[in-house]
Amino acid sequence: MVAIHTLTHQADNDSERWDQFVIANNDATFFHRAGWMRVIADSIGHRPHYLYAEQDGEVTGVLPLFEVKSLLFGHSLVSTPFCVYGGVVAANDEARQALLSKAQSLAEQLGVDYLELRHRQPQTDGWPSKSKHSTFRRLLDPEEEPNLMAMKRKQRAVIRQSIKNEHEAKLEQGLDNFFDIYSTSVRNLGTPVFSRKFFEALQREFGDDCEVVTIFQDKQPRSSLMSFYFRDEVLPYYGGGLPESRGLKSMDFMYWDQIRRAVAKGFKTYDFGRSKNDSGPYNYKRHWGFTPEPLVYEYHLVKADQVPDISPNNPKYKYFISAWQKLPLKLSQLLGPVLSKYLG
Repeated sequence: MVAIHTLTHQADNDSERWDQFVIANNDATFFHRAGWMRVIADSIGHRPHYLYAEQDGEVTGVLPLFEVKSLLFGHSLVSTPFCVYGGVVAANDEARQALLSKAQSLAEQLGVDYLELRHRQPQTDGWPSKSKHSTFRRLLDPEEEPNLMAMKRKQRAVIRQSIKNEHEAKLEQGLDNFFDIYSTSVRNLGTPVFSRKFFEALQREFGDDCEVVTIFQDKQPRSSLMSFYFRDEVLPYYGGGLPESRGLKSMDFMYWDQIRRAVAKGFKTYDFGRSKNDSGPYNYKRHWGFTPEPLVYEYHLVKADQVPDISPNNPKYKYFISAWQKLPLKLSQLLGPVLSKYLG
């Protein structure tokens, strides 16, 4: 028999059991950790529904979910917003099917438009799906030079130029440099920034598994990166650069420096995150020697009659993006969190 339970903020023991299962299951990801429930609920305000399966007193599956309500983008149940991966992870098919069935029932009960599960590989049979993004992961060589040689020739030249430009990487505890650089970068792309409170919550929740590095050149901050560490993996996740960083190749140095440090610490997998298929970032990551792996986002439609499309490539968002790029930085930092909470 499979029993389905709901994880709560107060259940510290159950959170530990949840995370023990996540750490032990090879299909689970950093984004399945219970800490995301607290981060998103407390800093963004979305209501969590963290389901886990139990058999004979053991956790045998997890499915993190958040209810997202938006006047602009509708009402959804998502695993997991703001995360590349999510969805169901289970030790056996009975637990998997029980969790999926409970999620469908919950979606119907809440009256959402749709249930969205962000899987790396298909997990459902007959559900509508879309695969507009790919993820980029590869094993790191324990020696530095083979990791450089895995890149395309032009990218190797860019890395060498970035080193000649005398960059310096500094680990930082504070968020001042990171938030100013990251919010400038996403504003210039026409994307609303997350709140500073969200990034503070990530640092607080994940501790040493959350790292902030800022790249300086000529004593000036040029680019910055918030990364996560999980098992033997490193995940560069929130990164950006000021306009001058492009010519200086500061972001190229930033990622190369991280690969070097990860190898020195014994990490084995570099997860470069997701990018929209055939986009600029998609091709950029291929130049680094990564092979795209298509992601499968699967849907149970409740009130919606088709799979949603809130992509920035959707033509109806074109004018909004153009207008957002023209906003003063401080205004974009103020207004961004109001909108970004629905764009995860």
